[in-house]
Amino acid sequence: MANTRQPGRAAFAALVGTTIEWYDFYVYATAASLVFARLFFPAGTSPAVGLMASFATFSVGFFARPLGGLVFGHFGDRVGRKSALVVTLLMMGVATLLVGLLPTYATIGVAAPTLLVLLRFVQGLAVGGEWGGAALIAVEHAPEKRKSFYGSFAQLGNSVGALLASGIFGLMAGFGDEALRTWGWRVPFLASAVLVVVGLVVRLTVEESPVLAGALAGAERERKAGELPVREVFRTDWRTVLLGIGALPVAVGGYYVLTTFLTAYATGDDVGLSETTVLSALSVAAFVEIVATLIVSWLGDRVGARRIVVGGLVAVAVLAAPQFLLMGTRDEAVILAMIVVMRIGLSGTYGPLPVILSQMFTPRVRYTGISLSYQVAGAVFGGLAPIVCTALLTWLGTIWGVIVLLIAMCVLGIYCTVRAPRVSDTAGAAAPASTA
Repeated sequence: MANTRQPGRAAFAALVGTTIEWYDFYVYATAASLVFARLFFPAGTSPAVGLMASFATFSVGFFARPLGGLVFGHFGDRVGRKSALVVTLLMMGVATLLVGLLPTYATIGVAAPTLLVLLRFVQGLAVGGEWGGAALIAVEHAPEKRKSFYGSFAQLGNSVGALLASGIFGLMAGFGDEALRTWGWRVPFLASAVLVVVGLVVRLTVEESPVLAGALAGAERERKAGELPVREVFRTDWRTVLLGIGALPVAVGGYYVLTTFLTAYATGDDVGLSETTVLSALSVAAFVEIVATLIVSWLGDRVGARRIVVGGLVAVAVLAAPQFLLMGTRDEAVILAMIVVMRIGLSGTYGPLPVILSQMFTPRVRYTGISLSYQVAGAVFGGLAPIVCTALLTWLGTIWGVIVLLIAMCVLGIYCTVRAPRVSDTAGAAAPASTA
């Protein structure tokens, strides 16, 4: 009876853990969009330069993620998924709490942005190790015909975390701009401590992945003496890693174009919407996205996960221009509807991804392989997206540069998703390409 409960328990643990990790990550992203440019950099810095500097600290977390993926991927492949996930959760919780306690530039000068960057780096390490383990522990516990659905619970943490982050910042914004910039921005960071305690309790109830147990039993026979998982991945699967990275530009980078950059663009001089309006719209969209992610992942088990991801990428490409051009109408109902529709399309690009990525690698190096693919994509496409979009808008003086960039990311994602191989949980070699 205990074994029959494990798929649901593992999926729930993946949801809770990734919710906390992404809540912490998005709290920082939202603060970087709204207040960090004023709080952690010298007075008199121009708004555009301050925003780009703020986004630069945001990007540090993305560049730390590949290192986190390598460290915790090795740990997760050699020792266990569960142990790695407990450590990543603790790291993220402590770093986020400390950001909430950090003095500003006006108080301690250049030490403020320096410490901010250091804590952001720790956050990046934690997220780098979190996603791969959470996705695997959900997918590897799941029945064969429900892997897309159960795997999506790791992705739901992204939406739920974003909902919580934008919701609590929206609540703080309700106290007024002055309150938000003096004490209100700290509350979301400090609240993370409570969530981490809850996450640890849930995560410790999950059994280790049954797939990993079999992989570890045969690993020493199949792996060259002393060879690290990352070395084996680069020796045998480097092309697969590149395809994994190429499949993810919209799932990881497009998300920040349509949340972090969109928030700054909509509340800036170009559009001029209030912070409360934008945060409320993002909160509604995040809630809709939770339901949409479950639906598209359920469909992934029936019509093929790859078809769902490709369909989502096509939808994002088609909606890219309307999403940004309609912001200029300043019609709150139209803007809300457009953000919600776009997020439904976006859910298709990443909801079924855990099963696709996990089945691209053999189980004994799977944590390392998918973490490396996901986190390098995060560093390249996610970490640079807000900065590149801000630079394009500043240099070109038009939002069309951002629109074209987003469409190009969709095209790359479609190509690599279609070309991705599939490996079974027991086989040591890839099976023929499948549309599943």
